[in-house]
Amino acid sequence: MSYETLEIVRDGGVATIWMNRPDVHNAFNAQLIADLTTACIELDADDAVRAVVLAGRGKSFSAGADLNWMKAAGEASEAENFADAMKLAGMLRTLAEMKKPTIARVHGAALGGGMGLASACDICIAGDKAVFATSEVKFGIIPSAISPYVIRAIGERQAYRYFQTAERINATRAAELGLAHEAVAAEALDAKVEEVVDALLQGGPKSQAAAKDLIRAVANRPVSDALVMDTAGRIASLRATPEAKEGLAAFLDKRPAAWIAQG
Repeated sequence: MSYETLEIVRDGGVATIWMNRPDVHNAFNAQLIADLTTACIELDADDAVRAVVLAGRGKSFSAGADLNWMKAAGEASEAENFADAMKLAGMLRTLAEMKKPTIARVHGAALGGGMGLASACDICIAGDKAVFATSEVKFGIIPSAISPYVIRAIGERQAYRYFQTAERINATRAAELGLAHEAVAAEALDAKVEEVVDALLQGGPKSQAAAKDLIRAVANRPVSDALVMDTAGRIASLRATPEAKEGLAAFLDKRPAAWIAQG
């Protein structure tokens, strides 16, 4: 499938979604939001895809909302703005809840919604020239749709600062906050992303999807009898699956598991 605002590049089991509006720093508009939503659904349903990388063409990852889109929103009714906001929120949720591992490859600006995209991915690798910000208050609005993912990444306490100050966050600070898992030299960005992807490809695809679901089920919940039973039930159900049996057999036989591409 082709997209107006995206380029999808497949390499083995890895699909890279390139946001392809370089002339506007990959800023969001209605078409980009729709394309990202559809692409995430398509790639998540494709068994040949093991991992998804999200990246931006040109000088930036994504500079947030397109100015023309923002102007139109300012003239729209509250109901129209609600419908637009739901599409953005839906896209971010679709990305965040993909069963496949997702990696944000961030260079240049990742502002507003761009920071939201980076936060919604499972893993974020940033080049050392990357800069992040929740800049919405400077425009008299709030980082509402992206807030669940940014707060998950940097924590409530840090959100009180950055949501209100809209300060720029450099790559080093982003790594300190937990927004980026690693900050690397710009020329080493692709190599680091490839290194992380290679590590992901060693894991069983169904167990990785189950691991993501486990995190969502356990995070921020107190330890209780119900939680303990839930975690016990999850591992019990997975141990008997063909993937688990193959993983154990491969380990005992000292060979690669069947899901690891050979070549």
